[in-house]
Amino acid sequence: MTSPNVSAEDTLEVSLNASLSILTTLMNLDNVTATSGYGVSGGGAGGGEPLVMQREEEGEALHCNTNDTDGYKHFYETAQMVTGLIIYPILCITGITGNALSLIVLSHRDMATSTNVYLSALSVSDTLKLLNDLLYFVMLTISLISPPSAEVMMVNVYPYAHYIFTVAVCVTAWLTVSVAMDRFIAVCHPSRAKSLCTIPRARAVCVTVFMLMMLLSIPSAFRYRMEVVHDGAANVTCMEIVTTELGRNKQVMVPYTWIQNFLRGIVPVFILIYLNARIINILRKERIKGKKLSSRNRITLMLIAVIVVFIVCITPDAIMSTFVGKGYVEEDNMVKGVREITDALLALNSAINFVLYCTLSLVFRNTFCKMFCSSSFARMQRKSSKCVMRNGEDGGGGTQLQISVYERESHPAEEDGM
Repeated sequence: MTSPNVSAEDTLEVSLNASLSILTTLMNLDNVTATSGYGVSGGGAGGGEPLVMQREEEGEALHCNTNDTDGYKHFYETAQMVTGLIIYPILCITGITGNALSLIVLSHRDMATSTNVYLSALSVSDTLKLLNDLLYFVMLTISLISPPSAEVMMVNVYPYAHYIFTVAVCVTAWLTVSVAMDRFIAVCHPSRAKSLCTIPRARAVCVTVFMLMMLLSIPSAFRYRMEVVHDGAANVTCMEIVTTELGRNKQVMVPYTWIQNFLRGIVPVFILIYLNARIINILRKERIKGKKLSSRNRITLMLIAVIVVFIVCITPDAIMSTFVGKGYVEEDNMVKGVREITDALLALNSAINFVLYCTLSLVFRNTFCKMFCSSSFARMQRKSSKCVMRNGEDGGGGTQLQISVYERESHPAEEDGM
């Protein structure tokens, strides 16, 4: 009788051990956390499903929570929450709406100029950037409700989001340079403007910029990949962004990173500073005291404002990427927190152009009112025509001027640009 009892006890013990093992495994799976952080507007990731394995990178085993003891975790989390949950949704929603309206207005027949072709392409690249940033807000929102779902989204979306981010920033930089060059030719070499600043040429330049920047950014899409790592020391499992074979190839990635950072930030900034200085110098010489700016010069000043905003917003990112040599996912929490701020500035640059157009361009405002506020715009035209007619009669000349100042200001044949 003792033998069956011993067998039952042994069986019960084995069953308990198996149950505890299963519970431990489930608890470890529940503790999976994306300790690398996730930002669709910075860093990079490789594609594919994560592999559950413990591997070594350059001779060192991967561990979870490697950046949580550097003293800046609170700073990074605060910056991430402020930018991702407050600043990004405001900038993205208003910016996407503004860029869509800009694209509609700039496509109007009254706005058919080479400058406006560049600005239309700029609206497209800025919209892509803001849509990409909006994913960051969506991911952070989901992470507050269901962290595992946010991790799945991170794994599947991150490689494409990082590629789109890189392409959009590079395209925006060189389209801004194209706008500045167009203005430089129109202001400093007006005799050559008609042959050089044409709509077909502007379209060809925009297509070329998009294609070249898409090709240039391809290696960045394969620099990182997501991997599920089991940290034996902490007995937890987490998702980490790890470098691929290409990303660990320093002979390829070091020169590529320098070239990319220079082409997306440093080189455009120096070109824009030089062109702006030349344009401002010419405008200063042409300015006559007590006289209003010509329509061409008003347009130029508006574009200078667009360029200055771009320089201010992209310079911190260019410094972090190039001179400081800091990336995103592989850095500590302090650098990640700073990266959140520099990425928010890039989002601001992509969202603010519509405000600049409306504020500084009378032609843009008039075309916008003509398209979206037709009844109010018609009343303003009638009032303006009456005022001009009354002034003509009071002058004793008997000439009734019936040309609306709104029509005159928005006529493309009389405008050099927008």
